[in-house]
Formats: sequence, C-alpha cells, structure tokens
Amino acid sequence: MANFIQQALVAQTTQAIKAIYGTEFPASQITLQETRKEFEGHITVVVFPVTRVSRKSPEQTGTDIGNWLQENMPDIAGFNVIKGFLNISLSDSYWIGVANQQLLDDKFGIYPSNGKKLMVEYSSPNTNKPLHLGHIRNNLLGYSVAEILKAYGYEVVKANLVNDRGIHICKSMLAWKKFGNGETPASTGLKGDHLVGKYYVVFDKAYKKEIEHLKAQGSSEEEAKRNAPLMQEAQRMLQRWEAGDAEVLELWKTMNGWVYAGFETTYRQLGVDFDKFYYESDTYLLGKDIIQEGLDKGVFFKKEDNSVWIDLTDEGLDQKLVLRGDGTSVYITQDLGTAQLKYDEFKMDESIYVVGNEQDYHFKVLFLILKKLGKPWADGLFHLSYGMVDLPSGKMKSREGTVVDADDLMNEMLETAKARTEELGKTEGLTEEEKAALYNIIGMGALKYFLLKVDPKKRLLFDPAESVDFQGHTGPFIQYTHARIKSVLRKASFNKETAVGNPERLSPYEQDLIQSLANYPLVLEASAAEFSPAQLANYAYEVAKLYNKFYHEETILKAEDEEVRNFRLHLSASAARVISESMRLLGIQVPERM
Repeated sequence: MANFIQQALVAQTTQAIKAIYGTEFPASQITLQETRKEFEGHITVVVFPVTRVSRKSPEQTGTDIGNWLQENMPDIAGFNVIKGFLNISLSDSYWIGVANQQLLDDKFGIYPSNGKKLMVEYSSPNTNKPLHLGHIRNNLLGYSVAEILKAYGYEVVKANLVNDRGIHICKSMLAWKKFGNGETPASTGLKGDHLVGKYYVVFDKAYKKEIEHLKAQGSSEEEAKRNAPLMQEAQRMLQRWEAGDAEVLELWKTMNGWVYAGFETTYRQLGVDFDKFYYESDTYLLGKDIIQEGLDKGVFFKKEDNSVWIDLTDEGLDQKLVLRGDGTSVYITQDLGTAQLKYDEFKMDESIYVVGNEQDYHFKVLFLILKKLGKPWADGLFHLSYGMVDLPSGKMKSREGTVVDADDLMNEMLETAKARTEELGKTEGLTEEEKAALYNIIGMGALKYFLLKVDPKKRLLFDPAESVDFQGHTGPFIQYTHARIKSVLRKASFNKETAVGNPERLSPYEQDLIQSLANYPLVLEASAAEFSPAQLANYAYEVAKLYNKFYHEETILKAEDEEVRNFRLHLSASAARVISESMRLLGIQVPERM
C-alpha cells in the first residue's frame, strides 16, 4: 500500500465516524492492513474498535463507514464487509495513477539521508582456518543488512574484527614450523587460508596422539591435555609472541599474510566488502582503562585474588569476571575496549554485531555493562543473533570432515547451477565466457537467496540442489523472471522514452502487480527497522510470482491497443527495476538474459 492512500483513508475514516456517529475518534486507533488474498479488495479497515462508539454490530459499523467513504473518496470503487473487516476496492484510475506516476518516478523507493551513522560488524574470522558455511551466513547477513540500511538513508560503516592472535593461531604456526618443510601457498598451489588450516588440523592430530600416549602412562585426561609437549610448546610460543619475540612475530606476519590473501579471494567470490578492519592483535590489551573506570564508579568490585567482577544477579544474570587476578584480559575486557575504540573513531548512532546465537549471553552482558558504565552510546548497540546452518546428511563432504568449507560449497553451487541450467537448455546462443558468468550469477544467487530468505533468528537446513530450482521459492526463479522481463522489453524495443500508456481498465493481475510494486518503499523500511533481509527476499519472490501470473494471463507485445501495450511495457520495466534493486540489496545479481 502506498503511504498516501493509507494516510488519506485514516483521515477520511475518522471523519466518517464523526459524521455518522457524532463523536471524535483518534486516528491512532484506526488499523489498516492489506486485504487477505481470499477476499475481494485491496485495503482493509479493522472496524472492531469503532463499535464502542457506533454501538452497532461490526458488520453494520463496517457498512456505515464503507458507504460514507465510497461517497466521499472518488478512488474507492467498492467495498464489502466480512465480520469486523471493511475490505475496500480501489478504482482502476487510482492504480493507473500509481503505475504511471509513483512507479515511474526516478525517486521511487529512494530514501534521502536520515543524518545517522551506523556500523555493521560481521565476518570476524579466525586466522587459523578457512571460512566455513557458518561464516557464509554471517557474511551474507551482515553485508545485506548494511546495504539495506544504506538504501534507507543511513551512513553505514562495514567493519570486520579479525581474530588474529591467541593459542589457536600459535597451534597452526607451531605445526607448520615442525612439520611444514617450508611449504607455501605458491609451492603447494593451495589458498593461503587452506594451507594454514591444514596445519591447524595437523597440530590437532599430533596433539591427540600425545594425549593418548600420556594417558597410557597413567595420566588423567586433564593432566594429559595440560602436559602434552605440543600444547606446552604452543603456549610458550604465545608467551614469546606477547613478549614481542622477533622470530615468532615474523612467522605470525607471514602466515597471517597467507590467510588474508585467501580470505580476500573468498570475500570477492561471496561479493562482500568492508570499510574498516580491526585486528585483535591491536585491540586485545584494550579495556583495562574501562575496568578502572568501572571500579572508580563502583560498577565493578574486586575479589581477594585481585580479580575484577560485576554482579548482574539483579538483572537475572550472574557474576561476571571482567579482569583476571594477574591483570590479564578476558574476552569481555577486550570487547569493552573495542566498543569504546569504535565509537571514538566513528561516533556512530547505532552499532550492530552480527554474531551467532551461541553468543547471546555474552552480548547481553557486554551491553549491560556499557549501560551501567553510563556510556551514552550504549543504547544504540544491537546483537543481530542468527541460527546455525545445517546441510542434509551426506550432501557435501568437508575438507577436514568436520565443517563445510566456504570455498568448497561455493564451487559446488557453481557446478550445480551449470548442470541445472544446461539441463533446462537456458544457455542457447551464449559464448563460453557468458555461460561461465551466468553459472556464477545463478549459483551464487541460489546460495545467497536460500540463506537470506529465512528469518535470521531461525536455524536453517540448506540443500544446494533445492536452492537451484528454477520453479521454486528460490533465487534462480526470481533471476529467471527478471531475464524474462528484459527479453520482453528488448523485443518491444522499449526504452524510457516509450510513451506512457493510459488504458481504460485494468485486469486483476495488473492491479495485484501494481499494488505489490507500490509496497517496495514500505518493505524496505520494515527490513531496515528489523535488520531483516528475509522480508525483502520474500517480497522479491512475491513480485516475481505476480509478474509471472500477469505475463501468462495478459498479452503484452501483441496487445491490440497501443495504450494497453505501452502501459504493460512500463509496468514490466517497473517490475524489473524493483526486482533488480531488491536483489541487489541482498547482494544478488540478476541476469539480463537466460
């Protein structure tokens, strides 16, 4: 529904109530909704609340208001009342006006700057292994939310906090040093992140062997894990790193460099980018000043061992350690410092952390501490929590047998897209280069759409084969619809200068499509407000479905009346524009031809 018709209906409904029942009725209590598909109409007025002033049944109240509105609003063509719901049908002339004025306006769906700055932090990989399936959902979600917020008028900073230090990084470094024989990405042909990940696995296997050996000699499980020579050596390497040992730092820089090159390749194929990188190696000592500030304010307290804590039991949580007794940081210490650093640098109004739901508790604590410390920007912090991604059993093998590698999954998507596209004969007349580009657009579109159409909070099951169905609730179906529209426009030699048509009447298929297209600004607003690409994804599918109904039921190119033909061509172009823009905000390309 377009905003202006909503506003007009609310205003006119309050006037109707005053005229019919002689009483003022607050506009805030007038509820409008889109008419349900099984009923005739476009906009529904919920009349139940009005019965307290009408003192009549919901049906009679709806009929009274409907009659008054039809007499006083020329855009209303008719109405029906179902129980307490007044379903209003708008006139063909109204929808023609929406199509020819609102949808063809160059500024349609474009929001001006709202003057606010927002940071979206996503990805946050570890530099000891490649990105995996969980990272794919994280990256796609973060990128899409950032693009939606930009489209809604925010200035957006895309940030990536890289976990590039710690014992897990030292495990890969130590294993490469002991067992690597000088291997490099160049000498092996492996992406740098895969090479480093390989040695993380090598460490784990060798470490488990040492644990079993020590247990066989009588050690307990915990003793064996603690005393295994490899683990002790990795811990000494971490201590040398923190002390600034030149040899360890050089190896760390070299191996991290390999990983970053690998990550960049993966990010490029995923189609995501960042404006700012933060590195844990630069931030892990931050936060200690904030701990002292909290002690001075009485927000934190010390225990006998000098460790610093906060008591959150009044908030339904527990006591939380914020600094160890030996003065070393825990994760929350660093996150407090990094939050302050980000705000000091960018002064953003809001900051969104895109992190899996296993960290829900951590972010509750982090945000609560910052509020208790009196940070004025703490109210603008939000944890965009998302669920795990599962694959059907046996559908894909992971490189190490535990997690599904992002590069492997993307490559499988391209192969699946290639097989399905060729099977359906959708590559006729394309060069090999054009085919390769099309397989990439379809494969990545299928992956992205399948992961983004589901509410972020929900756990989801991703089936690569199902995602490349050209007839289902999928990215390729929407992409194919866009290519179909572009084909129609090419055959008609359509361009912006094509005369705008003004038909005498519209079919229900045209009305439904226009109404759906006019909803685009409202869907974008809702997606931005709720940080939910799923709303926009499902909307794009709805538009594609409605266009296909219109395409199959109505003649476009061979319409006898030129006014009808031109109107339908411009309507088709509007549908292509809305689909293309919706998909762009999801990070998905749409092809011009298939």
